[in-house]
Amino acid sequence: MVMPLQAEHELHRRRSGRNIGLALVLAAFVALVFGLSIAKIRQGDLMQAFDHQPRASVLPAEPVAAGPAANPVAAPGTPAAAAAAAGGKP
Repeated sequence: MVMPLQAEHELHRRRSGRNIGLALVLAAFVALVFGLSIAKIRQGDLMQAFDHQPRASVLPAEPVAAGPAANPVAAPGTPAAAAAAAGGKP
């Protein structure tokens, strides 16, 4: 009868079972990420990476430029503001 050099300890069997379980969970996570990536690619949406570069497609629309105000207000400290405060026209 041939005897193994070291008998497998019960701790090694339990650790092996946990390692197999962790490997299965990791494989399921990788499969999930891969599946989501394939679904996103097949969907064909406009995909843009975030690379700190402004793009016209993601910038807000430009506001409509308004014409000059009907009753403009002069900035404080300017001659036009002083004349308006005195009741005169600039």
